[in-house]
Amino acid sequence: MAGLESIPSYIRKAKDDGMLEMALVENIQREDLDAIEISLSYQRLIDELKFTQEELSSRVGKKRSTIANYLRLLKLPAVIQKGLIEKQISMGHARAIINIADQETQTMIYNQILKYGFSVRKVEEIVRSLNEEKVQESTATKSPKYPKEFQVIKKQLDKIFKSNIDFSMNEKGRGKITIPFKSQDDLERIVKIIENHK
Repeated sequence: MAGLESIPSYIRKAKDDGMLEMALVENIQREDLDAIEISLSYQRLIDELKFTQEELSSRVGKKRSTIANYLRLLKLPAVIQKGLIEKQISMGHARAIINIADQETQTMIYNQILKYGFSVRKVEEIVRSLNEEKVQESTATKSPKYPKEFQVIKKQLDKIFKSNIDFSMNEKGRGKITIPFKSQDDLERIVKIIENHK
């Protein structure tokens, strides 16, 4: 096809492991591979040839952080991996989504990308916001905003109002009690309980 009668070639002898390494490394260099194919090739080199990420980095000429980012993609739900293969989302989208811990939320964000055409930057903002909310919730759970002796009172009020009552108190001992309600009817129910306890 090239119109040549001969071409320069090199013959390399290798053991099975060496042949596998050469085949996979050569495969990774192809331009038409999708991100998941590259990730699977990296994982296979690690699993079958017992490479560390550092060793793999030097073999394929990529930064260790780049290899780590590709390997993380394999932890995404199958539907998102399929979306990457079919180019419905980019590598940047996937790298943002992987920073969410639970797969249900990952899939929800993926579906929003498909529906609304979110940019990578927009997805990064969504992920950052969700993670900040989670940290705040975790901190609130670990550190009640009221003294321990108030926990008994809180349980009594939870039982009376059939709701998750919230306490907060400052260093001077001043604070507030918050009674959440789910609807107008629920609010009226709470008001009746207060009136009956006058």
